[in-house]
Amino acid sequence: MRLAIHAPNLGLSLPNQPFGKDVANRGLYTALASHGGFDQISFCTAEHPTPASLQQQFGAAPGAARLSVSSLIQTDSAVQAGTLLRGQPYLSELAWERGHRHGHQAYSLVGMIHTLAPPKVRELIGEVLLAPVQPWDALICTSPAVRQCLEGLLDRWQVHLNQRFGGTRAPRPQLPLLPLGVDQAALIEQRTDQRSRDFLRRHLRLTEHDVLVLWLGRLSFFEKAYPQGMFIALQKAAQRCGRRLHFVMAGWFPNGESDHSYYQEAAQCHAPDVPVHFLDGKNPEVVRCCWAAADLFISLVDNPQETFGLAPVEAMAAGLPVVVSDWDGYRYTVKDGGEGFRVPTLAPPYARQGEELALKHDHGLLSYQDYVGAVAQHVAVDTEAAAAAIVRLAEDPALRQRMGEAGRLTVQQRFDWPVVARLHHQLYAELAERRLAGQERLGLEAQHPLRGDPFRDFAPFATACLGPETKLRLAMPLPVLGNRLSNLTCLDRFYGQLHASPEDVQRLLVQLQSEGAQSCSLERLLSAWPVEQHDDLKLSLTWLAKLGFIHWSHP
Repeated sequence: MRLAIHAPNLGLSLPNQPFGKDVANRGLYTALASHGGFDQISFCTAEHPTPASLQQQFGAAPGAARLSVSSLIQTDSAVQAGTLLRGQPYLSELAWERGHRHGHQAYSLVGMIHTLAPPKVRELIGEVLLAPVQPWDALICTSPAVRQCLEGLLDRWQVHLNQRFGGTRAPRPQLPLLPLGVDQAALIEQRTDQRSRDFLRRHLRLTEHDVLVLWLGRLSFFEKAYPQGMFIALQKAAQRCGRRLHFVMAGWFPNGESDHSYYQEAAQCHAPDVPVHFLDGKNPEVVRCCWAAADLFISLVDNPQETFGLAPVEAMAAGLPVVVSDWDGYRYTVKDGGEGFRVPTLAPPYARQGEELALKHDHGLLSYQDYVGAVAQHVAVDTEAAAAAIVRLAEDPALRQRMGEAGRLTVQQRFDWPVVARLHHQLYAELAERRLAGQERLGLEAQHPLRGDPFRDFAPFATACLGPETKLRLAMPLPVLGNRLSNLTCLDRFYGQLHASPEDVQRLLVQLQSEGAQSCSLERLLSAWPVEQHDDLKLSLTWLAKLGFIHWSHP
C-alpha cells in the first residue's frame, strides 16, 4: 500500500519557536513511515532533500516505508497511492487540482485540523462546500469538541449558501475522529532518567519531600493559556498542603523579555508562597530533566487556539498524573479521576463585544493574537477545584503513582504513534472503498472557474489571440535571427522554461524560413509537430513575436 503526502514544508528542521502543528505533523509522518504499514510514501514538496536525509528523518526505523520526493505540483504519486494527505485542513485547491488533472475520483484527499480559532482558517475550511470535495475525502478532527464545532460551522455556512443560491446540501468530506500521537517509548526513557531527576531537583533546591508541578509548552498568554489561574490554584494549594510546592514553567516566550516580565509579575502577585521557575523549553536536555524531575503536570488552558493538546498526553505517556482544564481536546484525552483531574471552565454567552472583536480582526484593526487573547481572558477556570486536585496529588504519592500508571496505559492503548498510524491506515482504506464505490457527478466543473489558466482568463486584454488562422513569418533573415538568439539579454531569457527548448525553437524558425516570404498559418505550422508539444510552441511563438523576431497578422 502506498501513500502520498502534500507537504510544502517537510519540517526536516523545526523553527526556533515551533508550533504544535509542526511537531505533530513531523511525528505523524514519522509514524506513518515506521508503523503505518505502507510500502512507499511519496512527499510532494517544495523542498529538495537528499534521499538519505529524508529517510533518516522520517524512515530510519527497521522495516520503514521507502520514501521519495516529487514536485509540489506533481500529483501522479497521489493517483498511484489512492490517498493524498495534507497536514493542514485546506482541501479546496487540492480538490480543484485533482479534478482538473485526473478526475474527481482519482484519489482521496485527507486534511488535518490543528486549530479552528483563526477566522481565516475557518473560512478556508468552509471552501469544502464550494470546491469539488467529495464524500471519499476527509477532514480529520482530533477531538469530539473539534468535530462538533466544525459540524456547526459547516451547517451555518450551508444555510447561507442555500439562502443565497437556492442550492441543496453540498457533498461533504468525512469528519473522522483520530487523535494526535506521541512517542511513548522516548518519554518513558526520559521520565526514568534518575540522573536528570536528581540534577534538576538539586539545581532548583528541592528536598526529597517537595512536590514539583510542571507546565511544558509555549509561554503565550494570548495563544495558549493565561497563567493566573495556575498561579492562584498553586497558591491556594500551597496554603493547604503539607508539602512544599514548586512550579516549573518550561517553554519559551514568543515576545521575549516583555512577556517574561508579565509572567513574573503575575507569579509574584498570585503565588507569593510558591517558587516559580522559568526554564528553556526549547532545550532538549532541559525538557528531559523536567520530565524526570516532575511529580505532576498541570495545564489549565483557556484559549480557543487549542484543539487537542499534546503536552498532557506526553505527560501521561511519561507516567505523570495531570491536572487539566475541562476544555476542548483535554476532555477527550483525560478521564476525570482516571489519569488525573479535569477542572471545570466557564465561558461567557453571546455578547456584542464578541462581534466587535470579529469585526476589528476582519478589518486588520486587531491582530489574531489579540483576537484569541481577548477571548481567553474571559474564560474562567475553577481555581478552587484545581487547588483541591493539586493538594490531593501532592499529599498522596500512591494516588500519583496510580493515576500516572493509568495515564501510561491510556497512551499505550490510544495515543502511542503506532496505534494512531494504524488508525490512519484504516481510514485511508475506508475512504478508498467509498471512492471506488462512489459515483462521480457528471458535468461537475473540472478546473476552478476563478483560478484557471491566466493566458485564457486574460485573452480579452489583447487585440487578438494566437489561433489556428494566425499568419506568421520571419521578421529578418534566419542567419541574423540566429545571431540575435545567441545574444539574448538576461531580461529576454526570463521564464524560458515555459516555452520550447532552444533546439525546437530553431527547428520552428527553419520551418518558417522554408515558407519564404509567404506567411504560414499556425495550424499548418503545428501540423508537423506532436500534439503534446503544441502548447510549448505556441508560447515560443508569442515570445519570438515579443522580441520582434517574427511578424503576425490575422485574416
